[in-house]
Amino acid sequence: MNKQAYNRVPFNPANSPVFYGWFVLLFGTLGIIMSVPGQTMGVSTFTDHLIDALRFSRNELSTAYLLGTISSSFMLTRAGKVYDKIGARWLGTIITISMGLVLIYLSQVDRIAFGLGSLLGKDSVQFYLSFFLVMTGFFLLRFTGQGVLTMVSRNMMMKWFNRKRGLTNGISSVFVSLGFAVAPLIFDYLIESYNWRWAWILLALVAGFGFSLVALVFFRDNPEDCGLEQDGDTAEQVEEQQRVMHKVEKQFTLKEAQRTFPFWVLVVALSMQALYITGFTFNLVSIFEAAAMDKTIALAVFVPTAAISVFISLAGGWLSDHIKMKYLLLVFLFGQMVSMISLSFLAPGLPYFFLIIGNGIVGGLFSVLSSVVWPRFYGRKHLGAISGFAMSALVFFSAMGPLLFSFSFTKLGAYSWAAYLCLAIVTVNFIAAFKAENPQEKMAAK
Repeated sequence: MNKQAYNRVPFNPANSPVFYGWFVLLFGTLGIIMSVPGQTMGVSTFTDHLIDALRFSRNELSTAYLLGTISSSFMLTRAGKVYDKIGARWLGTIITISMGLVLIYLSQVDRIAFGLGSLLGKDSVQFYLSFFLVMTGFFLLRFTGQGVLTMVSRNMMMKWFNRKRGLTNGISSVFVSLGFAVAPLIFDYLIESYNWRWAWILLALVAGFGFSLVALVFFRDNPEDCGLEQDGDTAEQVEEQQRVMHKVEKQFTLKEAQRTFPFWVLVVALSMQALYITGFTFNLVSIFEAAAMDKTIALAVFVPTAAISVFISLAGGWLSDHIKMKYLLLVFLFGQMVSMISLSFLAPGLPYFFLIIGNGIVGGLFSVLSSVVWPRFYGRKHLGAISGFAMSALVFFSAMGPLLFSFSFTKLGAYSWAAYLCLAIVTVNFIAAFKAENPQEKMAAK
């Protein structure tokens, strides 16, 4: 499938009265928001209902989530290479339809499991059958939602901008932060108003099948494929800008990127945040109950966090166009440490307050680091493969989070032990980040 095919159908982006990249920014942002059902914060709202429906313990469901998510992580590098070949439009359409089907499947997964179990007539295999089916559902949901749809939407936006890449990413992050903040409350409202099955079905209709039409009509992969240039500039302006800022000296392949030190510092930073935040959100209600705070406070924690993230996103996005990325990385890692220390001593008052601040800093800068850094450090030619590998690592570590936190609580008696382990790794990475220089700048200095 040619990613340039039908770029002018049903309209030609070059004929847009304003630079079409701004529409790409809009619909790419919507794409990331529509991935929420596949994100941990989206799944966590349904966790207790799945536990009851499948008759699982929390550790058993966490294990299924772990294995399903790890399985999906092994597919994302390959998905990134497919993205490089067929582009955002076609892959985005395919993956959103797939996510819709997965959500419908998960809405009926317990009925399918117990129906098949009754046909087999063997009670001894019921647990293993249920475990396999829900694990498969998690694998498909994490692959389509958290993995591919997020990667496609984010990469598409970054390809359309260069000198404004940080600013536009900051704008996108504002709305993504707000969308992610209210999503658990909306999902909980749907569950309470209807039930958890219909909530997933409604999300399939909107975020899956509905948004697939948006992707098919409005997604475009590269501005050059549409007769345009990044930022809406002329070819001469692009050449001039390349001389003075963020010049790409080399288009790195995935293997070449993996041989650079900053690549692994960034991968570890993003992956540890994925592990920590998924462990936190997957066990959200239980974590707050252990700290003597109820469900309402737990679900509402995302709102003030998002308010801080909005400011940090805009500031970080603007700053990323003017300062070295490693400085934002250091602030990001500092925010991680603040959050992890606060979670270790979570209680009403200052620990709760600093938890919000830490998560706000990290949430605001996460998108900047996971979006802007890859094309700036390694170029656009192999962006799908490079970001796909990073996303693969991110999803792999995110799979470890729920089980790590669950076992920390059930086996060691507190969630703080999981936070201590995360804190130790992040502290080491904070020290390493001082050496995380842009490879393009090093090559330009030679």
